Amino acid sequence: MKCASVTVFTVMAAIIKATSAGPHAVPAGQQIFFRSFFALPVILVWLIWRNELALGLRSRRPLGHLWRGLLGSMAMGLSFSALSLLPLPEVTAIGFASPLLVVVLAGLFLGENVRLFRMSMVGLGLAGVLVVLSPQLSGQASALPARNLGAALALGGAFCAAMAQIFVRRLVQEERVTAIVFWFSITASVLGLATLPFGWVMPGAGTVMLLVLTGFLGGLGQILLTASYRYADASVIAPFDYVSMLLAVAIGWFIFDEGLTMPVMIGSTMVILAGILIIWREHRLGLERSRQRRAITPQG
Repeated sequence: MKCASVTVFTVMAAIIKATSAGPHAVPAGQQIFFRSFFALPVILVWLIWRNELALGLRSRRPLGHLWRGLLGSMAMGLSFSALSLLPLPEVTAIGFASPLLVVVLAGLFLGENVRLFRMSMVGLGLAGVLVVLSPQLSGQASALPARNLGAALALGGAFCAAMAQIFVRRLVQEERVTAIVFWFSITASVLGLATLPFGWVMPGAGTVMLLVLTGFLGGLGQILLTASYRYADASVIAPFDYVSMLLAVAIGWFIFDEGLTMPVMIGSTMVILAGILIIWREHRLGLERSRQRRAITPQG
């Protein structure tokens, strides 16, 4: 299920990239609206099928949902804009900075204890992001202004996505996951629609179908992602996020004629290694804590 969700989200990103090109390129705000609004039918059908419609839509933290929606929508908008300027594998690699930034932000805003090992791996991962960005940072001739802007947008999207995850961590303490998914789609739809006066285009029928498909894929991907965590621990499932890099490279190569550059290859390897080592370390610590609890639990 996790691999399926990663595949769905990567295909969705490819469609966003495809609708961002050409003389009738669809702006990011319009893409956000279609991606979010047409995910709602999929989510509602899922809730009805699980008999959770009433509970799933109930919320005790409306302001928390609003902030999560604002940050999540900003992350989408920045990432969608970056896809129009950079190759798909490069945007995917920069996006891997998001879970690493969550580690730092969780220590700052949630008071989580961030140990030396995790901070070292965060440093390794962020160094990998710098390697991916090295053509832009070094001022190479190939680093055109559009690519510089795309790199900045992708990095900003990763940061906003990390901040959104901080709000999600707070929300899950009181709210159901289904409510978080639903109200995010509502908030993002409203925010996307609010960009209508700022230059929406009238796309052709084929483009409209692709935009609607991004919504269906987004809703399906979210359901698959949520369901996957019911069948295995997060430490087992999380590394499969990095399957998206392989998919992004394949789609970039065959669909968009985008080659994989050496900085992206080296940098993404560093980021993926850092992420997997953090997950492995947390898994080991979780096993150790479980053994300690069993050791102090009275028997009989």
